[in-house]
Amino acid sequence: MFVEIIINTVARALNKTFDYRVPKELEKDIMIGSRVFVPFGNGNKVAEGYVIEIKNASEFANKDIIKLEDSILTKENIELAKLMAMKYFCNVSDCIRLMLPPGNSNKDIEKRVKEKTIRKVYLNLSKEEIKENIDSKKIKSEKQIKLLNYLFENNGIGIKTLEENTCISKAIMKTLEKNGFIKFEEKRINRNPFKNKNIQKDKKLVLNKEQKEIYNQIEFMLENNEFAEFLLYGITGAGKTEVYLQVIEKVLKLGKRAIVLVPEISLTPQMVDRFLARFGDCIAVLHSKLSNGERFDEWSKIQNGDAKIIIGARSAIFAPVKDLGVIIVDEEHDSSYKSDSTPRYDAKDLARYICKKSEIPLILGSATPDICDYYKAKKNEKELVVLTKRANSASLPNVEIIDLRNELAEGNRSMISYRLHEEIIENKKRNKQTILFLNRRGYSTFIMCRDCGYTVKCKNCNIAMTYHLYENKLKCHYCGYEKQAVKVCPECNSKNIKYFGTGTQKLENEIKKLFPDMSTIRMDIDTVSKKNSHEEILNKFKNENIDILIGTQMIVKGHHFPNVTLVGIIAADTSLNMGDYRAAEKTFQTITQVAGRAGRDKEQGKVILQTYNPDNYSIICGQKQDYELFFSQEIMLRKRLNYPPFCDIITIKFQSTNEKEIKKVSEYIYKLLQKQNFLNCNIYKPVPSPIDKINNQYRWRIIIKCRVTKTMINGINNILKQFYETKWKNTNIIVDINSNNMN
Repeated sequence: MFVEIIINTVARALNKTFDYRVPKELEKDIMIGSRVFVPFGNGNKVAEGYVIEIKNASEFANKDIIKLEDSILTKENIELAKLMAMKYFCNVSDCIRLMLPPGNSNKDIEKRVKEKTIRKVYLNLSKEEIKENIDSKKIKSEKQIKLLNYLFENNGIGIKTLEENTCISKAIMKTLEKNGFIKFEEKRINRNPFKNKNIQKDKKLVLNKEQKEIYNQIEFMLENNEFAEFLLYGITGAGKTEVYLQVIEKVLKLGKRAIVLVPEISLTPQMVDRFLARFGDCIAVLHSKLSNGERFDEWSKIQNGDAKIIIGARSAIFAPVKDLGVIIVDEEHDSSYKSDSTPRYDAKDLARYICKKSEIPLILGSATPDICDYYKAKKNEKELVVLTKRANSASLPNVEIIDLRNELAEGNRSMISYRLHEEIIENKKRNKQTILFLNRRGYSTFIMCRDCGYTVKCKNCNIAMTYHLYENKLKCHYCGYEKQAVKVCPECNSKNIKYFGTGTQKLENEIKKLFPDMSTIRMDIDTVSKKNSHEEILNKFKNENIDILIGTQMIVKGHHFPNVTLVGIIAADTSLNMGDYRAAEKTFQTITQVAGRAGRDKEQGKVILQTYNPDNYSIICGQKQDYELFFSQEIMLRKRLNYPPFCDIITIKFQSTNEKEIKKVSEYIYKLLQKQNFLNCNIYKPVPSPIDKINNQYRWRIIIKCRVTKTMINGINNILKQFYETKWKNTNIIVDINSNNMN
């Protein structure tokens, strides 16, 4: 017997299979997906690999497998990994690692996460038998008798707890074990992320007419085991989650399971609470804020079939779910579903692939759908289902635009307009809560000398450093480098240093000065680094009725705060200046989503939208919360400029420590691309990236506008293969389709 093996490595030159012989003693256990150890290379160094094919003959196999460890992958996993490697221009082993149990990708077996166990003590005889032995003086030791009496009421207690409660040593226990009176057993402990939750059970709501019609369409596909992709477009507060809940209830009745993807870790606690209240603890959660042990146990819970509903960020798409019945992608427009690291996969694409293969429905839900998805739904490539009314009959908030140019003309240099200032005070008088949104963390976005114009930049990146007030440090948000704040200009020795721009720290400072009697809380990356900090901040804001929540993107989506009636958007222009063809779309989405946090209960909400560009169509459409109006203008512009959905954009990114080499490599790849003669394809010459240096790596790029086809993917993969066989050692290439980050 012979096998084809993929070696677990990041080396692109080794992204191919190697044949090995299977020793007779391993033949009955080996299968596709098995993890094995093999001698590799001229020095026969032991390497880890994965079996991707089993065959009866091989011309190339001249070495034997050393060790078969486990079989944790399925044929379906291997098939998906191969497909991903081709489509996302990476190694098969890069994709396989996404499918391993959390903490099990480490090549060192001893360092892998394992089941957590505790050694417990049990009586080995019945109480009556032990009492007979005590009465007949076969057991004479007072300490032994004391321990046995304690176990009568506490059978199966942990050794450590038993020692603490009885002050009896392990030596006494060992004697009792030797004489057959007690026994030790290893018991698994489940690291449960829900253990501190106390959720009240709730009942399903009565669906309104629109919700019921959508549910019926999805139910039909479920009962007939058919694939359909539904784009559920519903205004904020329209009750999309209730539709999800009732669809999943149907899935469970059919004996199947569900995956629910959410974009933000901050959304997970609220979504989990809703699902726990409805379905109990048959839920598993997968996201990066869990410990490795918790993630491993949640993964095991899924693999064993104990979890019926899986909720998580994009990587939850790889959960080992059997009998899958539906995949739901909430806030489907969110950019976090596309990975920015290798493999650069799109979770929505993979969800579509899995649903088609499993013949089950895929539901994409959003109040501001991705323009490309909405366009395809309009073209009947997806099922468009719409919720036009808020579920509790609440009306959408009123949005008022404040022109910050007029504020400056009137002498207001504060971050808070006069109008927003008034509304915050009025909101407090009514004992209501306020959310202030600013999608920029830190205190000031850059520091400049007003005498010579020197700007403090990161030593590793060609980017201005951000000032963080509370630590009094400058930080690079790209590579993490930090240094003490500058007081004297290093160029001209001037002390005329000015802090420009605004961030959430600065906003929080200003709010405390303007409203000293109001309570505030801030939610951004700097305040949510600790475990469960997302949930703690949100609960504190909600339960302690804190007056003002200040936050970045993570407070925008999905949260339901019944007492919030005022939202202030401090700088609506932030995303307009991002140098990306999606700038207007992201601006509209942000305005609509953050406005949707206001007035979700009975009282109508109000939104104050501050901007320097009040005439921009994304701002105007955001004020009206009119997605159709925005879509009609945006799609017309994209068609004229040939942007997605009318084409795909492939970005070939180059990174190198050698400035001369990166230019040569990018020109070499450009020439290879031109020789391919791709149809209907615009290949733009290589140029430095907008941010041309990050973490001491120079950066160039080539942009291709085209329709991605199998021919093009194969062509680019062949070019990459040629590149990795060349002499260049300092330059790395990344190929990304429809990248989130055009910088």
